[in-house]
Amino acid sequence: MKLSHIDQSNEFDFGKTSRNYAAFRDIYPESMYEKLIDIGIGKAGQRILDLGSGTAILPMNLYHTGAYFTATDIAQNQIAVGKALARQKGMERISFKTCSAEDTGFDEHTFDAVTAVQCFPYFDAEKAAAEIVRVLKPHGLFCKILMDWLPLEDAVIAEMIALVQQYNPAWDPEGFNDDAYRFPHWAEGRFTAEKIITYDEALVFTKEAWLGRVLTCRGVGASLPSERVKEFEAEYRRTLDKFDEPLHLKHRIHIELYRSIK
Repeated sequence: MKLSHIDQSNEFDFGKTSRNYAAFRDIYPESMYEKLIDIGIGKAGQRILDLGSGTAILPMNLYHTGAYFTATDIAQNQIAVGKALARQKGMERISFKTCSAEDTGFDEHTFDAVTAVQCFPYFDAEKAAAEIVRVLKPHGLFCKILMDWLPLEDAVIAEMIALVQQYNPAWDPEGFNDDAYRFPHWAEGRFTAEKIITYDEALVFTKEAWLGRVLTCRGVGASLPSERVKEFEAEYRRTLDKFDEPLHLKHRIHIELYRSIK
């Protein structure tokens, strides 16, 4: 995938990180899932489409609610690994499809809710929003979620970002700025804003778990050649030696809930 607004149009593919992704990207805090349930995402019998699902992290963590999930992603490797994990866990209410967010191929008015975790910036926002409205049932919900690290408040994260940029100068780690919420252009004429939630939480990692999470980063495992990924891993292991374990790393969680006006 190449996008003009990301990393100077450099190519990236999260499918290259699928093994680490499955092992180390299940990092969202329990508080996030509790807030999603509180605002109506994850009800028994609810049909939820998860866009850019990766290895189906959100569907697996909300599976206990009794909802039916469809996990989609453009990367075939991500979907294949997600299918295998769901099969191992006996999560038969999760189905999978390789497709883009802009053209899912599902029938109109199929889903009660659509979710997009950490992936909406990779979509064509206008086309994806139109597709979301198309597949939602009347007045259905769309939940957009992002989790940012906070390098200005955390030395571990700041040093990680600096090292990634040494290996991949085109990588842009933006996302941790503190801009006030603005109703997005892609929602105009399609959605009303139901709920906006932003809060900070320190996530706890072992050094090995944090290293694995960093290796799935767009600027590392998704874009660098394998030999450079190995060089990065060796150097970052040495960097982590000076920090105590476990790591308590500051993140900011953004949850935006929209309702279709149609």
